[in-house]
Amino acid sequence: MADHTFEYWQRRLDDLARILEKHGFAAEVASTATDARNRIRRAVEALAPKTVGYADSRTLRATGALDMLRADPRWEFIDGFDRTKSRAENLEMRRQALMTDLFLTGVNAVTEQGTLVWLDMVGNRIGGVTFGPRHVILVVGRNKLTADLDEAMRRIKTIAAPLNARAHVHFKTPCQITSRCHDCASPDRICNSWLMMERCYPKERIRVILVNDDMGY
Repeated sequence: MADHTFEYWQRRLDDLARILEKHGFAAEVASTATDARNRIRRAVEALAPKTVGYADSRTLRATGALDMLRADPRWEFIDGFDRTKSRAENLEMRRQALMTDLFLTGVNAVTEQGTLVWLDMVGNRIGGVTFGPRHVILVVGRNKLTADLDEAMRRIKTIAAPLNARAHVHFKTPCQITSRCHDCASPDRICNSWLMMERCYPKERIRVILVNDDMGY
């Protein structure tokens, strides 16, 4: 029996890309993580940035784009997630990443109406998306697509946030144990700041690369 999963998602992602373009975003659909990396490379080369920064994203990492960008001498790559540095040093680098020519990250959820949704602990990701960097590239797996804003927020609280908490073994939150949100008051709480972005301004400042594959949390 034929598997029509790819064609099913391709149609939905193509529709979403058109909606995002109507909302002022640049949008395109990649077939695989490798295709997404190649699209990122072409977009970056066209922009020719002097400085490049990012906020951590499992989806972005899975494309291999960060290693590609880090190794290229044509721009200064600002890494605020260097495991050889202290947390204080990395936080300072993340502040510097908010004033780069190009900023890359992922998205927690995107609705069929074209609203992009994030929930952050520190806020460096949503800060870079909204203002500061001259250009932004977002990479989004098909598993992030939701019917509406309520489903997007529910998805983040019940799937993305608990999984992310488990990935940070040094954090101590109830959802690490139960895999459910407790709206906790833990000092390590990762759910602090929401962002819902309905439109892109200035037009095409943000490029959204939708990937026809399940990627990230």
